[in-house]
Amino acid sequence: MALRVAVVGATGNVGQEMLNILDERLFPADEVFAVASRRSIGRSVSFGERELKCYDIEQFDFSTIDLCFMATDSAMALEWAPKIALQDCIVIDNSSAFRMDPLVPLVVPEVNADAVMGYDEKNIIANPNCSTAQLVVALKPIHDKVGVERVVVATYQSTSGAGRAAMDELWNQTKGIYVNQEAEPHEFPKQIAFNVIPQIDDFMDDGFTKEEWKMTVETKKILDPDIELVATCVRVPTFVGHAEAVHLELAGAMTEEECRNLLRESPGIMVIDKREAEEENYVTPIECVGEWATFISRIRVDKTVDHGMAFWCVSDNLRKGAALNAVQIAEELLNRGVVKPEKTLIPPAAND
Repeated sequence: MALRVAVVGATGNVGQEMLNILDERLFPADEVFAVASRRSIGRSVSFGERELKCYDIEQFDFSTIDLCFMATDSAMALEWAPKIALQDCIVIDNSSAFRMDPLVPLVVPEVNADAVMGYDEKNIIANPNCSTAQLVVALKPIHDKVGVERVVVATYQSTSGAGRAAMDELWNQTKGIYVNQEAEPHEFPKQIAFNVIPQIDDFMDDGFTKEEWKMTVETKKILDPDIELVATCVRVPTFVGHAEAVHLELAGAMTEEECRNLLRESPGIMVIDKREAEEENYVTPIECVGEWATFISRIRVDKTVDHGMAFWCVSDNLRKGAALNAVQIAEELLNRGVVKPEKTLIPPAAND
């Protein structure tokens, strides 16, 4: 079954990754359109072996489109997603704009696939925060088996989570330091090269950052409102791939081997966990780049609390944390017969 799909924000990191994944997973799109702001008119982006010319969002006719992937910031999503949704086009939004809207489902297909059917309230489905997505994939099978009561998580988040300019800042600062140039921060509050920054997003009144708050409230909305979660989110000098050190307090007993076997059998997860000093004993961010899975390593019992468990969790944040999850949501809509290519194929408005 073929569909007509638009990717808004197609020139950014996540938008380009969405195009890559749509191609890799052979998503049944008869036509795919790259859409961006007016300043991107004339640019081309890759879609498999093809090059797509960017359309201006101001001139584009979304009424001919079945699915729209939004890969923009929250401000642009707040302006455009409702307009697009009103044109009988389902919007899958990657920003934080609608995540906590009670009428918009927040979906990770391995965790709460049934929630996609709530799309019809506003014709919008929200993608979670990148650090939340990989975490809830790991928590879901454990929670279903014995119950997760409390989560303590420290994140090690790559610069790509802050966009292309942030990646460039890491690259330029790193090069500059070797020739004694001063590392001036612009995208981050402090120098990122050869450093770690315990702040992602703005601080809130209680001392936590918005990123840390997102992990708490999004986990509750996606998985279970009774789960308690506290996070410390840290930016590290890597380009792609988020890592998390996760400590759990469970409702019941679980052995290390039971946890390892359970996660091995769970969707979206790959367990790489050996104690021997060899290359394949755990996964690091550089090894997860371009991969589909959420990788779990270093599974062990935390004896400092009753029913404690700890593990290391790594995933490509541009994939499972953003683009892959969005495409998986679209696949869920397709499998449930929600989206059907029934619209008249009128070409979208051409660029001026």
